[in-house]
Amino acid sequence: MSDPNALDQAALAPYLEAEVPGFSGLLSIEKFKSGQSNPTYLLTARSGRYVLRAKPPGQLLKSAHQVDREFRIMKALAGTAVPVPEMLHLSAEDSPIGRMFYVMAFVEGRILWDPALPEIASNAERRAIYDAMNATLAALHDVDPAAVGLGDFGRPGSYFARQLGRWTRQYRATETGALPDMDRLIHWLEAHIPPDDGVVSLVHGDYRLDNMIFALDRPQVLAVLDWELSTLGHPYADLAYQCMQWRLPHASGFRGLGGIDREAIGLPAEEEYAAAYCRRRGIEGISNWTVFLAFSFFRLAAICQGVYKRALDGNASNPDKAKMYGEAVRLLSGLAAELIDKK
Repeated sequence: MSDPNALDQAALAPYLEAEVPGFSGLLSIEKFKSGQSNPTYLLTARSGRYVLRAKPPGQLLKSAHQVDREFRIMKALAGTAVPVPEMLHLSAEDSPIGRMFYVMAFVEGRILWDPALPEIASNAERRAIYDAMNATLAALHDVDPAAVGLGDFGRPGSYFARQLGRWTRQYRATETGALPDMDRLIHWLEAHIPPDDGVVSLVHGDYRLDNMIFALDRPQVLAVLDWELSTLGHPYADLAYQCMQWRLPHASGFRGLGGIDREAIGLPAEEEYAAAYCRRRGIEGISNWTVFLAFSFFRLAAICQGVYKRALDGNASNPDKAKMYGEAVRLLSGLAAELIDKK
């Protein structure tokens, strides 16, 4: 059976030469193994290396896989304190591959897949990497959306309430069986989401270590990737999402920091990381932290459920890995249930 994610090199090459400035001589297309939602490819050409990111094939949920939003926000952030790859071209839906895609410059650097950073030699460098990640997140939330042309990038206000509604609908649309922990989490969040405080910023939506590229020789963020879930929202959503991931089991597919002695390897405690973020942004502290963490578990579980459903339907970018996401929904909702029980 042919790979639904395979690209037609012969059809794509002349299109790229016509549409991407300076592009010439497409030599090879290699699909990256990572990336569940939007399949991503390394293009090697005589003119250099590029990255192409496309919508997946098949029937898609209307509000998902909006690669044009990724392209727009990264293009808008160019020149700010938030490092992003250079955006080169956005195709229409009737592209040579039959779906929308964009092309961006290839960024040479390191992607650090394990948040425990076993490949890093010193505690000082591990700490510096986390501090750079913290500074980049604060810089993103300090960007004035209107000043970079993104004042209409989402609906301002009531972010958590709206996101809870959106992801509950997405979860129900892709539900494959009853999951009591998930149902209880949804009801608890509906009762505990705090009133809107009027704070609005650009949010990444999937801010974590392996969605950024670090310099090869220093703890500097060169590019933040995977902006599919970005929108106008509440900055605490990004911060809680990142800290939530540190609570996930290290042995799980999420490669969390659960069970890792962070202090022994130089990593900041959750409270220390959040405090550094607050200092950078001039914030006194964060109320309702448990609610924001529980929301992060719920939202990731809903996303994983969508990936799992696509795997069952045969449309996943990486089908074998995607099927493990069914169990991930149980893990995430179970951890969230433990969290709210301690509240």
